[in-house]
Amino acid sequence: MARSFVLTTFAMNSLRIKIAHVEFPNPVFVASGTFGYGQEAADLANLAALGAIITKSIGAQPRRGNPHPRLFETTAGLLNSIGLQNVGVQSFIQEKLPFLRAQRAPLIVNVAGRTIDEYEEVVATLEAHAGILGYELNFSCPNVKEGGLEFSQKAEVTAAATARIRKLTKRLVIPKLTPNVTRVSEIARAAEAEGADAVSLINTLTGMAVDIETWRPRINTVIGGYSGPAIKPVALAKVYETAKAVKIPVIGIGGIRNWQDAVEFFLVGATAVQVGTANFVDPRTAEQIVQGLQEYLERKQLASIEALRGGLKVEDRG
Repeated sequence: MARSFVLTTFAMNSLRIKIAHVEFPNPVFVASGTFGYGQEAADLANLAALGAIITKSIGAQPRRGNPHPRLFETTAGLLNSIGLQNVGVQSFIQEKLPFLRAQRAPLIVNVAGRTIDEYEEVVATLEAHAGILGYELNFSCPNVKEGGLEFSQKAEVTAAATARIRKLTKRLVIPKLTPNVTRVSEIARAAEAEGADAVSLINTLTGMAVDIETWRPRINTVIGGYSGPAIKPVALAKVYETAKAVKIPVIGIGGIRNWQDAVEFFLVGATAVQVGTANFVDPRTAEQIVQGLQEYLERKQLASIEALRGGLKVEDRG
């Protein structure tokens, strides 16, 4: 049975946040690719305690993903190259969406594609179905038509993709950005200018690992995405940079394991956070963070989570 806890009226009010026109019960979401489609964790965690469920990436067509091995646990993180394995948008609608709509947790669908056309196809298909509050656009996938560059490595490509999706929907549009750029704030500003309601960051860092006995890479694709506790300092810096550069909400991701980590993200400017790799260790991590935030606000006598946002005290050493 899923573990549950009772939030006080104070906590329910104090943890509520708003992104554009959408209100969320709390600012702790589960990150795409780390919680399946929600149903996989239903017997392990209290879904009703989550600020939002962000689904595993959904594409226009089913994908088998990359060959194995495609996961490797490092000293302080996880290296992965799953390859956007997913059931495809039609199977998602038929097999996954009914369960998700029945839950109390708000639903955001993570959308992936190899071209802007594929992103449009998925969003246009989902638009006919109720129960979805918004789309997180996984802009860290190879863009074949742009010579293999990623959508979120070029401001103009991010802008074009965001603009086209924005025309299709009144639901939330949230580009998910890569840290593997010089200035992520420039990419975020480009998304904001074309109507993004928020940005989420960071996606995984580029990483690799080597087996010194076989002299082979640890994952089939040689280089993959690195996540987990080790990337938190990088994520904090990127969120801090971005929150100062845009007016839309920033959703912080990267190495969050407990409520203390979450508080750090709020202090550097995040409006919400996503729990990712920690879900593999304990699927209840997000709900435990919600409880910890409640107790922290009460101890600090803060009226709302908003009192933390951007509260970092930086001395002027000018």
